[in-house]
Amino acid sequence: MEKIIIGKIVNAVALKGEVKVYPYSELSRFTELTDIYVGERVHRIENVRYQGNMVILKLSAVGDRNAAEALKGLELGITEDDLPELPADTYYVRDLIGMDVIDEGGTLLGRVKDIIKNTAQDLYEIERQNGKILLVPGVKEFIGDVDFDKREIHVMLPEGLLELQ
Repeated sequence: MEKIIIGKIVNAVALKGEVKVYPYSELSRFTELTDIYVGERVHRIENVRYQGNMVILKLSAVGDRNAAEALKGLELGITEDDLPELPADTYYVRDLIGMDVIDEGGTLLGRVKDIIKNTAQDLYEIERQNGKILLVPGVKEFIGDVDFDKREIHVMLPEGLLELQ
């Protein structure tokens, strides 16, 4: 069973065994869960709160600061069954990574290396065959058909985007 990593424990908090988590997904994901993998072990989530853009978790069987500090550096994961159903034309980043990107003329532009999510809109980071990176805004005007069977994403690039490389 493949685990999907959604965060990493970066520190202990206070004295009662809470851990501070750097989230790799939306903060709300943590309130939707009852159990979570901490490394290879499953823990029940007893409480979730937030501190800025960090998540503070109280996990079962973690009763004091020493136990919480022992978890520092471990990744937090969920199973595919824990993933919510997405609306149409919305995809998990992990499913897009590695897909070929094809322009309107049928030319292979490269492969999706990552999706940058900390901007006004998502940016598809496409690694070109020459090693350069092409960033394409993740909006419907530029991202066309996503074909999971062929592992292809069809794009309509804004004029002049390729010349900016």
